[in-house]
Amino acid sequence: MKPVLMCREVSVDFDGFHALQGANLEVYPNEVRFLIGPNGAGKTTLLDVICGKTRASGGKVLFNTHDITKMPEHKIVRLGISRKFQSPSIFHQLTVWENMELALKQDRGLFAVLWGKLSREERDAITSLLQRIQLFDYADQKAGSLSHGQKQWLEIGMQLIQFPQLLLLDEPIAGMSEAERERTGELIHEIARTCAVVIVEHDMDFVRRFSKQVTVMHEGKVLCEGTMEDIQQNEKVVEVYLGREEKAC
Repeated sequence: MKPVLMCREVSVDFDGFHALQGANLEVYPNEVRFLIGPNGAGKTTLLDVICGKTRASGGKVLFNTHDITKMPEHKIVRLGISRKFQSPSIFHQLTVWENMELALKQDRGLFAVLWGKLSREERDAITSLLQRIQLFDYADQKAGSLSHGQKQWLEIGMQLIQFPQLLLLDEPIAGMSEAERERTGELIHEIARTCAVVIVEHDMDFVRRFSKQVTVMHEGKVLCEGTMEDIQQNEKVVEVYLGREEKAC
């Protein structure tokens, strides 16, 4: 099986600060991959490079057969990479359904968004996704009235309605209740049936509960990869990251 994403020796230099120093990453179809590491390790910067928000100073990013290293964000989205940031970006004054409809139509121009009618297939797709993210019963409710966790799920749904092959999530459970965290972990694995998912996460309990493959980053590089059990036994990881996390608790 070929990787859906390959990052090769990716570097990012912000006016002399080396945020990434030759980072390598491979993600396979339908994989759930967690990125962990200390603050400043380069995790979010790597997501920024993958989605085109930040331009790499060196190295390559390959998505399927495409070199996306210097490609603008909108073209990367059209190829099949969607990114959800830490804070939900939804339209609070619109209903849940209207948010999904706008996400579906976002590349069709203003006229289509304002006046275009959904096909039966499009309505079915929105209905199916709302059921999947447990928001179907809230379809006619203003998005601003949702709980924090529900807003996060809505934005995930707004990314999924574009049918990506790779979904990037940045700390998706921040601020969630315990029940919402559990549901989000289950949802991530449901999503992986149709696309690969890469998650930046600091909550080690959540990572232990829902990870299969984990990549540990440190000082702009990949320190090690493997299962959570593998990395917990890695002395270098314990020294630079996990040991600090345990002391903080």
